[in-house]
Amino acid sequence: MKRTATILFLLGTLSSPILKAQEFNLNRIDSLFSVMDKNHAWMGSIAIAKGDHLLYQKAIGYTDLAQKKKATINTRYGIGSISKTFTAALVLKSIELRKLKLDEPISTFFKDIPNAGKITVQQLLNHSSGVHSITNDKDYLSWNTKPQTEKELVDRIIKGGAEFTPGSKHEYSNSNYILLTYILEKVWKKDYAFLLKEYICKPLNLEETTFGRPKNNSQEISESYKFTQEWTLEPHTDNSVPLGAGALWSTPTDLVKFFNGLFSLKIINSASLEEMKKIDQGYGKGLFQLPFYEHLGFGHTGGIDGFSSVAGHFDDSSYNVALISNANNYNNNEILKFSLGELYKKPFPLPDLTEVQLTEEEISSIVGEYKSEQPPIQINITREGSKVLGQVVGQPAFQLKAKDKNTLVQPQFGVKIVFERDENKITLYQNGHTLILKK
Repeated sequence: MKRTATILFLLGTLSSPILKAQEFNLNRIDSLFSVMDKNHAWMGSIAIAKGDHLLYQKAIGYTDLAQKKKATINTRYGIGSISKTFTAALVLKSIELRKLKLDEPISTFFKDIPNAGKITVQQLLNHSSGVHSITNDKDYLSWNTKPQTEKELVDRIIKGGAEFTPGSKHEYSNSNYILLTYILEKVWKKDYAFLLKEYICKPLNLEETTFGRPKNNSQEISESYKFTQEWTLEPHTDNSVPLGAGALWSTPTDLVKFFNGLFSLKIINSASLEEMKKIDQGYGKGLFQLPFYEHLGFGHTGGIDGFSSVAGHFDDSSYNVALISNANNYNNNEILKFSLGELYKKPFPLPDLTEVQLTEEEISSIVGEYKSEQPPIQINITREGSKVLGQVVGQPAFQLKAKDKNTLVQPQFGVKIVFERDENKITLYQNGHTLILKK
């Protein structure tokens, strides 16, 4: 849910040459997850389906590292902002039943929010409202694990002020979907958990999808972890904070069933689905485009605590893909690309996660501050013993792995840094972008 910044760019466009989907190579996908497992690069689960037919599912790693509990295909994880797709579907369902209107001003429900009379339900759905995102507040991590009331969250949104004039542009804000959660509860006079279960989970038989972290602490409930120099346990964001913006828990298998059901019109009608798919400045209503060369999918990414996820549907082939990680030191985008490459018969090479050990002199010569003028970015390269760390100013540090003495990578963010010691500069590559920074 919290939109954690990657080093420089968001997930890049997926790319692969065009080929028709035929048979699916299970062994290749197994090999990918074997590499992830052996190198302790990624823990989590994946599911791939064609229509309502499940093609593949796999779980690797642990749900609890301290207790060495192994993940299974039934393990449930926090799905973060993929929750927004569920919430948007519930909003469109409400509009179909005339409980709500797209052009309805939110002053009907929240008169004290800045610009409330000008902000519409539609603008909350496609992030063009200008409503302040409370997950960007500097003190967010000091209170996100504690229960919050509607008044407390709305007061935080009001305090943040207006970010921009409603409708003038699009900017991602978790507060949009927090407000939509409250609006749903007001117009239905039911809580969000009931609406989720009654209008999505029951019709689609989603048995592993819940609002909030399931209360039992069985093996099927996963903890989440962050990698700095080792895996560290992440705290739990309280369910009352993200609400319909990011509080749902599920499995990849349930997620592919959800996306298949959504695009098969089992939840909302065709007009509502087309409304969700309308893209304006990159934003749909609870959906983003997932391009894979000529193949165009619709879905959403998610991130909350140490969980990260992506799920979506491809109309041209009826493919539904979902993956959720609870411990990620490898780019989810690369796993998705690899999986789609297998589906569309253009395989990508298996990742090489081997690492070389740099000498004392090689490490010392690259430590320093590197800056670019356009865009104005500074990356600090530091060391902890034999480990090399990178840090974009204002963001958390990340460990770099050496592929050779001049090339270091960060697989989670798809980053490669090439050092040119003689010229005191580095070239940074990420998701098709290149940036030169000078020491």
